Amino acid sequence: MWEPQQPSVRMVTRLLLLTSVLFSTCQVAESQALFTGVTLTLEPSNAVSQGTNVTVRCQASVSRAGFLNSKYTIYKDNTEVHTESIANAGDLIYSLRMARVANTGKYKCKANINDKELSSNSEKLTVTGLQTPVLSVNKHVFSEGEEVTVWCKAPEESGTIVFYFYKDSKELYEERVNANHVETRLRLNAGDHRLHCDYRVILLPDSVPSNASNNVVVTVKGLFITPVISVRPHGSMIIEGDNLDISCSVSGNLQNSSGLKVYLSKGSNLLSTGQSKANHSTRALAEHSGVFQCALEMGNVIKRATENVTITELFSLPVLTMYPTEVFEREKITLTCKSTNYSSDRISASDVKYSIYKDNYTLTPGSFNGIYVVPEAVRNSSGIYSCKADARMISKYSAELPVQAKVPVSKPEITAISRVIVGKPFQVSCHSDRGSLPIEYTLRKKYSKVNSTTVQQPHHQAIFPITIQHYSDTQDYKCEARNNPKIDVVVSNKLNTTVTVPLSNPGLSVVPDLLEVTEGNEMYLICAVEGSPPVTFKWYRRGNVQPLFTTTSTQSSASHQIKRVGNEHSGTYYCEAINYANTVQSQPVTVDVKMAMWKKGLIVACCLLVVAVLVLACVLRYNSKRVGVDAAVSVWSERPVDPGSDGESSAASNNEPDVEYTEVVHRQPVDPARVPLRKGTETVYSEVQNSPTGASGDHYDYGSVEYADLNGDQPEVNQALLEVNHQDHHDLPVPVE
Repeated sequence: MWEPQQPSVRMVTRLLLLTSVLFSTCQVAESQALFTGVTLTLEPSNAVSQGTNVTVRCQASVSRAGFLNSKYTIYKDNTEVHTESIANAGDLIYSLRMARVANTGKYKCKANINDKELSSNSEKLTVTGLQTPVLSVNKHVFSEGEEVTVWCKAPEESGTIVFYFYKDSKELYEERVNANHVETRLRLNAGDHRLHCDYRVILLPDSVPSNASNNVVVTVKGLFITPVISVRPHGSMIIEGDNLDISCSVSGNLQNSSGLKVYLSKGSNLLSTGQSKANHSTRALAEHSGVFQCALEMGNVIKRATENVTITELFSLPVLTMYPTEVFEREKITLTCKSTNYSSDRISASDVKYSIYKDNYTLTPGSFNGIYVVPEAVRNSSGIYSCKADARMISKYSAELPVQAKVPVSKPEITAISRVIVGKPFQVSCHSDRGSLPIEYTLRKKYSKVNSTTVQQPHHQAIFPITIQHYSDTQDYKCEARNNPKIDVVVSNKLNTTVTVPLSNPGLSVVPDLLEVTEGNEMYLICAVEGSPPVTFKWYRRGNVQPLFTTTSTQSSASHQIKRVGNEHSGTYYCEAINYANTVQSQPVTVDVKMAMWKKGLIVACCLLVVAVLVLACVLRYNSKRVGVDAAVSVWSERPVDPGSDGESSAASNNEPDVEYTEVVHRQPVDPARVPLRKGTETVYSEVQNSPTGASGDHYDYGSVEYADLNGDQPEVNQALLEVNHQDHHDLPVPVE
């Protein structure tokens, strides 16, 4: 059962493989197609006459002509005019049948092949020659007021066209359309008229004109009626006060006058209207002079007639004047109202009566001769003045005269508008709270004029620069103000302002006196200057940039206190003083802090104690040395009794004492601090005296004598010896060799 189906399956498989191969081959071939450019050409040429068939050809350059997706777009003056898709990248043909001037322009082509887009070059097409237009009318003869329908046609043209209509070679009407013909309705005056038309094709930025059309003659039959205007009284001499009658009527055949109307007007003012007649009556005034018009209207027909009317003034408009032309409050004003011209044929000057008004209020009830005086007692004479002249029931008003009475200048004030510093320039202002401009201000120093200026505009000030050399010089300045030459000047008070005197003569003093500044006490650094307060004082110690202390005082001096002065406060000090004018610096002062008295006493006590200790040490040393010498050199002793000579010795001892000499040899002391008596060896003689009785119980001390060979170089010792030798024991025996 499976064997018959095997060839069929194999065939289907082969067909699928073949189709896949062919499709892949087509895709490769299509992907290998090369699109290189687009070309646009105009056939038969770029310049043709009207009526020529023109072909716009768009051709794409492709390396292989196979199945391709192609789309072409043609543009005229950058505006798309045609789009078309073409298979296999063939040429696009765009035909302009019977080309007209409107087809003139620049053409280019854009091709999109397989999503790749390229543009061609631009080619300009020029079409010359326009069709001559044809003019036609709906009727050649018609009555005045009727309209005629007119056509102007150029059926072979296209584009934007402006049509022009002419009457007797004068342009009458124009219309712009996007068509090749136009229709309009015209209204013509009575008579024969020659009509024609032409047109222009718009080619931005230019236009191309056509030839003129044919001429068409039309006849307009006029209506045999005319407007008539009449003025009474007749003639050119119409004087104010006369009755003026003006009428407007129709002359002619009124049999067929349905819808007829007449209008009487002067300028834009409609005076009267009627079916066939209009009248206007009034008392003639000078302002009625002018052109009056009578207009006839029937259907679409309008006819006009005019008449110029001149009316002579009975008297001229009054003129109001004032004297003086500038007036101040509470000054007398003379107002004069006068008409300079009048018609002597009708009236005299005395026939004209006047009235004067202020702010629409009558100042002169009743008539008068035109002169009015405003008394000085009137406080406020400012206002709007006018006057009226009357004669023969005719009233005329003058123009308004605004009067603004000037305000006298008030007492000025003189003030300094900048800080006043002696020796430096500053500015003062002179100003009056009241007073009409212009105001002249003068600055005076005592009785001498310094400067002057005139203030012309509101909010302006009179400013003067001055310089003073002394504190009280400001009292010499005053200001004068004047705005009325007929009165005296107004003088201000003296200039009263704060004056700053520059600082000078700075000095720094120290309390207590420099020689008395001691440790532990208070020290005051006093900085003093001459000049205007407030003054800012700053104290400095040389070597420090920042001040030790800063204060502001309204006095001319200030102090800086240093409590419990120590040696670290020794140094050089100076101070600065600052006010609004300047900054000054004192001379430096050197402070040497002395030692405290208790420290001095303590040092003296210590020194005395040290001296006392040294003296005591010397005395103790000396005494210790002396004791040693006495112990080593001599002693008092009794001579032993010889038994064999007991009696003799007893007898002899009663007569004189026995003296025994002993020679002792001393070595040099070992202690270097002790003063030696003699270098080498020394011989000391000691005398020992026995008591006369020879008894040992006799302890009377007769003293001891040492004989020393002294050199002169031991003053201490010599002094000590002298002291010993001057003892009270004068009864010591003199040693005998």
